[in-house]
Amino acid sequence: MGSASGDLPYWQVNIPEHLRTAECPEFLRAVGDKDRGIISTPDTEYQIDSWSVVRQKVARNRLELFQRVPSQLRHYLEFTWKLKQDYGSVMNFILTQRLQWTLPITPRGKPFEFDDDVRILRNDWPYGIDNRIVHLVVWTKFALEEDAATGDLTAETRAQIDAYVRSAFSKMTPDQVIWFKNWASLKSVKSVEHFHVMLFDPDPEVVREVTNGDVPLCESS
Repeated sequence: MGSASGDLPYWQVNIPEHLRTAECPEFLRAVGDKDRGIISTPDTEYQIDSWSVVRQKVARNRLELFQRVPSQLRHYLEFTWKLKQDYGSVMNFILTQRLQWTLPITPRGKPFEFDDDVRILRNDWPYGIDNRIVHLVVWTKFALEEDAATGDLTAETRAQIDAYVRSAFSKMTPDQVIWFKNWASLKSVKSVEHFHVMLFDPDPEVVREVTNGDVPLCESS
């Protein structure tokens, strides 16, 4: 995804002219080629994923194709850069502020046996998707076992997550719910187990109920 914004440096794209800086902000200096390409794309040229496209990406396990809207990616990179200055790492912030869990993280029982071993929160910086789609993250105190040979979830773990998602989101029809777990290389928080759930056009009360009224940081920061 390239830039069609003339000769503007990538860090000035999607920024009002009076707010542009001559020098690249520190939080954008070390971004990789993929993120730089996204950031340098005008928001007006970004194509939002529909629900059918989201389902296709998950079905094909092409999770690396999920991207944030360019201006939202910029905000995300700035926010996480500040978190690292204030908390040492994104993981520390997630643990202490969002989950309010303490190390060492020890589950009470088997996977999904106890409610307090699981926490459902809004995705703080969701992908560039249809605004009718609600993106949640399910954080777990227990491991989500992967096949050492493939790096994908084991059949047993996949079945456990399937059963949990069906139960937790029983008020939704199956075609309104989809879940996936990022490959290790795609995780932004690697030390706390989690998987993603997306809901299409859910009743807001369902979202409030499962997240205990959580508000994503992109709406509150």
